[in-house]
Amino acid sequence: MQAAEPPKPGALRAGCLNFTELSAISVANIAPTLTAVLIMPLMYGAAGNASWLAYLFGAVMLLFVALNLNQFARRSAATGSMHAYTAMGLGRTAGGISAWCLVWAYLFDGVPGVAGFAIFANAALAAIGLHVPALPLFAIVVFVVWLLAYADVQLSSLVMLSFEGVSLTLVLLVCAGVLLRHHFALDAPQVSLKGASLAGVAMGVNIAIFSLVGFENPTAFGDEARDPLVTIPRAVIAGLLLSGVLFVLFAYVEVMGFAGYATPLDKVDAPINMLARLVGMRVLIVPLSLGAMVGSFAALSACVNASARVLYSLSREGILHTAICSAHETKQTPHVAVTVMSALFFAIPAALLFVPGTRLLDIVGYGGALTAFGFIGAYLLVSIAAPAWLSHAGSARARDYALAAVAALLLMFPAIGSVYPVPPWPYAVFPYLFLAYMIAGLLWIRSRSLSAVEYEDLSSAASAAGPAEGDAG
Repeated sequence: MQAAEPPKPGALRAGCLNFTELSAISVANIAPTLTAVLIMPLMYGAAGNASWLAYLFGAVMLLFVALNLNQFARRSAATGSMHAYTAMGLGRTAGGISAWCLVWAYLFDGVPGVAGFAIFANAALAAIGLHVPALPLFAIVVFVVWLLAYADVQLSSLVMLSFEGVSLTLVLLVCAGVLLRHHFALDAPQVSLKGASLAGVAMGVNIAIFSLVGFENPTAFGDEARDPLVTIPRAVIAGLLLSGVLFVLFAYVEVMGFAGYATPLDKVDAPINMLARLVGMRVLIVPLSLGAMVGSFAALSACVNASARVLYSLSREGILHTAICSAHETKQTPHVAVTVMSALFFAIPAALLFVPGTRLLDIVGYGGALTAFGFIGAYLLVSIAAPAWLSHAGSARARDYALAAVAALLLMFPAIGSVYPVPPWPYAVFPYLFLAYMIAGLLWIRSRSLSAVEYEDLSSAASAAGPAEGDAG
């Protein structure tokens, strides 16, 4: 059967994103502010005094994934690159499965940003006695994010950098206040891991994965990055390391700050706001809520931009309708894919609002739990693909296989932890929802007559470049 004529994609704006802007996209997608203001109580409830250790373990684990990812990123770049990398090592079907994982991952990674925006918008509005229902707040944040992503990816990235920078600065001010109040003394219970258990740390690592996923986001901008073979791999590592250090710091400081307080950290909805009260920084409470609100905006913006480019690439490969790989004639953005993903980012949390008993914080938790499955799948595939691709090129070394083996082994830790011990309802059914989604995706991908143009071009270009025998990993 003759392959169908491949769709002709529109052109994206080439070379418009530098290292700083790519790093901003990575950090905004990881959303350190959201972890500090929303996720840390969940981490403490799981890992207790070992919360900092769970974040450290999670960051090291994903560093191995990043090193495997950068085997490709230093040699090849394209829009939606991570799944294209997988295809280069494991074939087109595996690449399609990886992209399918990423669509799920980015979609549910953005859901907490939508809900978090509503939570902190009302926290800020409460200072003047106002309250706005969640649904119109969802519509506002998704519309503004869509407008920026539709209009200009460079402008969108700069807005993300500014917003996340402001919110992080406020959180760090409160952290400095806590450390100053404790005279920068070591917190003995945390250093000695008092009361910590292996099961608790394992649960904590699952939460750490949710906090850290998205560091690979810059690989989705291969066509739009400036000097992509240099800036993308550097941005991947920079975003991961910066966020990992921040999360270890936030965990340590917040646990220290709540030591001896009547309400434990895992029972507090807005821990940074409470710490601001405890250390005499009440003046920062409203700015902190505003900072968390714009941090939520930045996280959602990163997810819309990245997921749209994965969708664009899937369409370019013939897996999805060809209209999705259209680029705007003047703005040079994947405007159709941006619009499709923005609609989903509104529809999912909006639908959850109508489930009886569901709170905004529940939506944050559901999104965090669901997104991890997609990222673990994509990270596992690209880690396995790296030495396979190097082996095809005849330049694989023992260290390349070791990097992949360590990454795969460590990724099994959160994967197994998501099903054993069996989590409570509805988290217990989430792995099976993801499994059903993946089976449907595999059947759909196999049913399509895929164009080999993009992946063959990538493989040919990479082979021509030839991974150097002595290239660093």
